[in-house]
Amino acid sequence: MTLPALIFVLVSLLAAPLLTGWIVRVKALCAGRRGAPLLQPYHDLFRLLHKGAVYSRSTSSLFWLAPMATLAATVAALCLLPLPGYTALIAFRGDLVLFAYLFALGRFFTILAALDTASAFEGMGASREAWYAIFAELILFLALANLARFTNSLSLSQIFQSRAVSINYADSPALALLVVSLFVALLTENCRIPVDDPTTHLELTMIHEVMVLDHNGPDFAYILYGAALKLWIWAMFITLVIISAFPSPNGLRPLIAAGVLFVIATAIGIVESVMARLRLERVPQMLMGAGALGLLSYIILG
Repeated sequence: MTLPALIFVLVSLLAAPLLTGWIVRVKALCAGRRGAPLLQPYHDLFRLLHKGAVYSRSTSSLFWLAPMATLAATVAALCLLPLPGYTALIAFRGDLVLFAYLFALGRFFTILAALDTASAFEGMGASREAWYAIFAELILFLALANLARFTNSLSLSQIFQSRAVSINYADSPALALLVVSLFVALLTENCRIPVDDPTTHLELTMIHEVMVLDHNGPDFAYILYGAALKLWIWAMFITLVIISAFPSPNGLRPLIAAGVLFVIATAIGIVESVMARLRLERVPQMLMGAGALGLLSYIILG
């Protein structure tokens, strides 16, 4: 089981920016534009890696360590995620808790780096990031509680290999409620519209982007790649929730997962094309609504 898991991790590490490129292409098609090439994220990463880095005198060593620490936490979270139908590269009882907190650890280092610049502007973005993360983490833990409850397991690998999920999710609205709540959490955790706009330059509306304004060169490449990888992990997690609810041969599950993964990426692109960014005070209301859907899913499955 180790070889398929290793292949899954390597493919994910290589293909994560492709998902971001596909979202950009979908947005361009919806707007009637030609748009950037599908492989543009790889070109951007390659260009940044060959640039030098400039550091402010007000920053400490934490500023340049944070992007690497955040990326390392994201890669560790990927190693806990199983290939559909197989065991994860790292699997143990209780790994679902570590999976959730690795995202929190990466966010912690990003916030620390933003505060290390001594910029009130970046501190504002860090405050918003921490505030919205409270709701997103609640949604994720509700989803994990749902899955753990019906599989009697605290390991992601055992959860998504169990047939107990298919008996309940496929015959009730709980799966749809859970997927919708997780999709909202995905948009929040990855700073996508309607929570945040990854392409914005409006100072008063920036959240995640404002925290990384002072990063450049290889450090910024680590941040962009880590963001793409985090989006891949969240999309794959939702994919696993969906395909585990319906029985299918293990050999076909990776192919089905790839298709569902790009359907989710397409949905993200469509959402960003037809919706505008919400006002800041509206975002917590949306997240509380998504949390309520996750809680309702938990009650239905009870």
